[in-house]
Amino acid sequence: MKDINFKELVKPYYDIALETLKKDVSINSIYDEKTISKGAPYGAGVKACFDFLKELALKDGFEVDTCDGHALEISFGEGKNLIYILAHQDVVPVSGNWKFGPFNPTIEDGKLYGRGTSDDKGPGISAYYALKALKDNGLINNFRVRLVFGGDEERGSSCLMYYFETLKKEQPTYGFTPDGDFPLIYGEKGITNYTYVGDVDLKNIVYIKAGVVSNSVIDRAEIKVKNPSLLDEYLKKHDLIKYEKINDDTFVFLGKAAHGSTPELGINAGIIALSTLGDCYNEGLLSLLANEYADPNGKNLYCFYETKNMGKTTYNVGLINYENGHFSMTVNFRYPENVNVIETIEKIKKASPLNIEYEKGSDVLYFDPEKTKFIQELAKVYEEETGDKVNKMKTIGGGTYAKEAKNTVAFGSNFPGKVDHIHEENEKIDLEDFFNSMSIYAHAIYCLGNLNEN
Repeated sequence: MKDINFKELVKPYYDIALETLKKDVSINSIYDEKTISKGAPYGAGVKACFDFLKELALKDGFEVDTCDGHALEISFGEGKNLIYILAHQDVVPVSGNWKFGPFNPTIEDGKLYGRGTSDDKGPGISAYYALKALKDNGLINNFRVRLVFGGDEERGSSCLMYYFETLKKEQPTYGFTPDGDFPLIYGEKGITNYTYVGDVDLKNIVYIKAGVVSNSVIDRAEIKVKNPSLLDEYLKKHDLIKYEKINDDTFVFLGKAAHGSTPELGINAGIIALSTLGDCYNEGLLSLLANEYADPNGKNLYCFYETKNMGKTTYNVGLINYENGHFSMTVNFRYPENVNVIETIEKIKKASPLNIEYEKGSDVLYFDPEKTKFIQELAKVYEEETGDKVNKMKTIGGGTYAKEAKNTVAFGSNFPGKVDHIHEENEKIDLEDFFNSMSIYAHAIYCLGNLNEN
């Protein structure tokens, strides 16, 4: 194998990569049901991103498949090994107070701020220019590469299900998704959502509106009540509760957003609202639910599990709605390899005063790092490019595209010790990390393409 300086290989692409990322981030690609059309199953914003990247890739000499609007496939090369990079262009809804506009990408102190900078447009654009650097320098020989941008990762990855199951696309020989952490993620918890639903009479409550997506901690919960003076008095006595008053009968409880895989890092405004309303107005259902989910690992549900490899169960209350007598609450449930998900939800369901509906989620993903050659190769690439021999590969509670394809793991682009505020206000990516990941990805694509298991 050639002795290649990958840092020098990608350096000429730094400026154009940054400009491309800024243009990409400026496009609001939140799922938009109102603008769904033929060729745009996830709305106009996601399609606009795909159109932008399609034009770029064709100009740069790649082959492109638009995949009926579900994904954008950018490909190059010929040969036996097929290497996949799976990234996504959709982003989570915006909430919180941003120092810069979420779709007005702004550089400050060597960091680029904007929705999608780190999840997952930044890593995806980094991988694109890593691939372009290899192509332009004649280093994609006797193997194939497909960089696939999906359009629905944040809502459950229907995009890649369509790509592999409906379009019957070839599975990778090896693959990675730049939508996790370095050095490497060799295991991911299982994930599913379940929802409490029922018609109830909360006499003093007009509505509850909390949360924007199931896999984020609720940072804002708006409620309207019929007897606001009682709540005013209650809040005076409980001065640690953070809230704003919109008008006489409408209040907003405030928390702190965090990714649904790490609910312990946030403050759930929805649970605060349930607890407060339940206590103030003597609504037993709300108090019960608030207590059951006060511990994000499931101890109050008596459904706490933990393993050495994958850690603890997490239960994130991501969506709460009550209006016109109908109540719903969605929980994002993540679990290690020793959990039977159906039995666990059925156990919770039996103890619940409301019906619980649940959907098929994604199973646990696990590769043995001691026995899996392509994982060892990726770990070696990271160490060679960074010199980092301290931080070790790991398992996570988050779910990535790695579960949607064979022989695929999450590989960066979040560097150890960095907090990029994904799914939160002021999402950012350090430009140093953005550029460094380009050489790592170029090196990884090259090594996987030339990897021979025999």
